[in-house]
Amino acid sequence: MTFFLLLGGIWAQNNRNAKVSGKSAKRGGGAQASDAGHSTPVADSSQGSSRSSGRPADSRQDSAAGTRAAVQQTDEMRLQFLKSAQVTCNDGSAAGFYLKEFRGSRRWLLFLEGGWCCYSKETCDSRYQNTPRLMSSSGWPQTKRGTGLLSSQAEENPHWHNANLVFIPYCSSDVWSGTGPTPTPAPRTRQGKDKVKERNTNATEYSFMGSLIIREVIKDLIPKGIKQAKVLMLAGTSAGATGVLLNIERVASQLEQLGTEAQVRGLVDSGWFLESKQQRSPNCPETVSCTPEDAIKIGLRLWNGVVPDRCRQLYRGEEWQCFFGHRLYSTLTSPIFIVQWLFDEEQLRVENIYMGGQSLSEEQWQYIQNLGLEIKNSLRDVTAVFAASCLSHTVIAKSTWLSFQVKGTSLPRALHCWDRSLEAIRNNRTPAKGCPFHLVDTCQWPQCNPTCPALVDQATQQELTLVQMLVAMGLDPQKLGLDPEGEADSLASMVRNGG
Repeated sequence: MTFFLLLGGIWAQNNRNAKVSGKSAKRGGGAQASDAGHSTPVADSSQGSSRSSGRPADSRQDSAAGTRAAVQQTDEMRLQFLKSAQVTCNDGSAAGFYLKEFRGSRRWLLFLEGGWCCYSKETCDSRYQNTPRLMSSSGWPQTKRGTGLLSSQAEENPHWHNANLVFIPYCSSDVWSGTGPTPTPAPRTRQGKDKVKERNTNATEYSFMGSLIIREVIKDLIPKGIKQAKVLMLAGTSAGATGVLLNIERVASQLEQLGTEAQVRGLVDSGWFLESKQQRSPNCPETVSCTPEDAIKIGLRLWNGVVPDRCRQLYRGEEWQCFFGHRLYSTLTSPIFIVQWLFDEEQLRVENIYMGGQSLSEEQWQYIQNLGLEIKNSLRDVTAVFAASCLSHTVIAKSTWLSFQVKGTSLPRALHCWDRSLEAIRNNRTPAKGCPFHLVDTCQWPQCNPTCPALVDQATQQELTLVQMLVAMGLDPQKLGLDPEGEADSLASMVRNGG
């Protein structure tokens, strides 16, 4: 009798487990179906709890392994292509986005990738040949791990790790301004028996739909809960940062039309460029030697590009000026946080200055110093800013972004202070004191902030100080007014006084 009772109990327990397993399989099957075609590599990187739970050791180990796998899987952003087949990358392949959801969160971070642009058939053909991932989705991986502000790990991203994270790859080559449709190829004229000449050198078969891609991403996120958003931060680096400035008012309007109460904010990293000092090339656009201003002027027509309404009205006929943050910023109504190195490497490359390269003239050194002052002056009326006296380009998507400080405040801390201030204002409260978010270095020369990223010699890949690099590039630091010993004393003083 005892044997039959035990057998019955075992059968009942197995039956219950089978039902639970069946339900789990159905739930798991649904998740797999929705993520069809995606794969996530699992790395054994986190540690299980060391506290005893009263369960057998092998059970605890299985549970810890399962937890590690779950954490690793959720750390990945998964690729999702747009539902709209009409909004595409340059080559007509499907545009899309990477998503890492945080269930229950009403905070959303949408990140626009950077990568300059193309503005003619020649520049677009060259771009497609050299960096096809910036014009086509055909080679995109199925998953992507976020770093810096896109990390879902609290130790790397203390204030935004628990938001819904969206990475939008750049494949439109239009500084996120294009609205299509595909430009019509230029008519051809025959010259002689076999020669064919293009009437319009800008004729191209590519599509330019950057602004439309952002709109469609938000539409596709509606089932994911973006209509319930409390805060949406549109962030970007380089050309993606300029894309934030160009699109933030449209995004705010789109969310308002959806009935959401979300406050839309912008985070602009290394997209605050100044006009070039170079002379206009007489061969532009037949060659790739156009200044950024000329590239934007030509590109706007090719891309059917759009700029914010108030800026367009201000610069009617010269809408290209709206691509420069110092001209566009005052026309925007959404809150914007500017992150800008005072000596941006991409701004220097426009002037054919390459730090760590072969040589540097005294005139180029003078331009570098003046650039820091001009950038600093252009940021004077910006409410929220983090501007360090460093030679670098972009920061928020790098895992090292926690390291940099201005006046003793790190960038994540400054963003958090800005976040708290906006929340206080929204709730009719007085913002807290002692939590700064207008931070601009006061020292005058490049790399004078001791937390700057290291300079690297392009030939040897060795890290150098500014003085060492100037010597390597053929300049006399003392003649330039830089004393190595004085520099060391100044840096030590900065560390003591908070930057």
